[in-house]
Amino acid sequence: MAVKKIKKGIYSVGAIDWDRRLFDELIPLPDGTSYNAYLVEGSEKTALIDTVDPTKTGELLDNLQELGVQRIDYIIANHAEQDHSGSIPDMLAIYPEARVVTNEKCKAMLIDLLQVPENRFQVVADGASLSLGDRTLEFIFAAWVHWPETMLTYMREEKLLFSCDFLGAHVAQSEPLLWDENHVYQAAKRYFAEIMMPFRVNIRKHLQRLRALAPDMIAPSHGVVYPRPDFILKAYEEWTADTVHNMVLIPFVSMHGSTREMVEYLTGALMQKNIPVFPCNVIRADIGELAKELVDAATVVIASPTVLGGPHPAILYVTYLANALRPKFKFASIIGSFGWGGRMLEILKAQLGNIKAEILEPVMVKGCPQPADFQALQRLADAIEQKHRDAGISS
Repeated sequence: MAVKKIKKGIYSVGAIDWDRRLFDELIPLPDGTSYNAYLVEGSEKTALIDTVDPTKTGELLDNLQELGVQRIDYIIANHAEQDHSGSIPDMLAIYPEARVVTNEKCKAMLIDLLQVPENRFQVVADGASLSLGDRTLEFIFAAWVHWPETMLTYMREEKLLFSCDFLGAHVAQSEPLLWDENHVYQAAKRYFAEIMMPFRVNIRKHLQRLRALAPDMIAPSHGVVYPRPDFILKAYEEWTADTVHNMVLIPFVSMHGSTREMVEYLTGALMQKNIPVFPCNVIRADIGELAKELVDAATVVIASPTVLGGPHPAILYVTYLANALRPKFKFASIIGSFGWGGRMLEILKAQLGNIKAEILEPVMVKGCPQPADFQALQRLADAIEQKHRDAGISS
């Protein structure tokens, strides 16, 4: 059983997925995850805020049974993605009086994804409120902090924000409240990098709205509840800002050693300049860790051998993801090796069409790197140092 009391009449009734290691067949989950759902008891009505992944419906039902819940009046659907909405059909079957409260866009998605009957919905507008008697739920539309239909639910009397995917983290832990800030910070940063980073400009606007609300507690649908919301709000303000850190990320692949030799030289040259550097072998790397480093890096240097005239496929995958995530790095370059030629530079530059970084002089080597090639890598390190200094990010 995973029932935990958050406040009087407010319970965490979701499920912990200790063993899940991959999300959407894409995102690694080294710490598992949770699907947080919250039961809110008012003096007149009871609401279930979000549900759980359909694989965990039984656990949600067990938790509601443990609490002795006989009636649910409202199921609040903040987001249509199935890890939060997937149990709605079962909840509606068991609680026939329940209405699904959501916005028009989410309603359409839930009908498409889950075949929820149209007559079971209660559609709300941005800023609308719903009375539970002595408690009031207010709905805040937050389009494109994740999906276009995303909304947040705010309990006015308790100053408690139910933020669904927004401000969450993929963490499985037995206690719902935040207790290890460093661990959760890293997990939340990784979650932001993998899921939220493409929407950082929109997120900044919504953060201002949340600051004006000044919630006393934030309860997302993945990870932990924040009893001190300033912790996660400050983190998001930093991650979504345009500022970058004095750091270089080098995602690389090396087939026969030439590209690795170049990466090792450039890494050493940057270290000599006291520039933090993270060389990342993408064949062995956790892609989530790579995404997390993209949040702050000022410069990214892509390093690849040439395969059939183009970049290594693993590097193509990384550049595709980086282009989709739209990180804020300011400078970029490409280094690598080739045997007889190819179009690697042209292909990689085209892959990064969404990135507005300045491209520094690439270093391409035929065969094994020679002294002149190492000199070119040194010049690249010098250029990176100068660019960081000129941009005011050298400290």
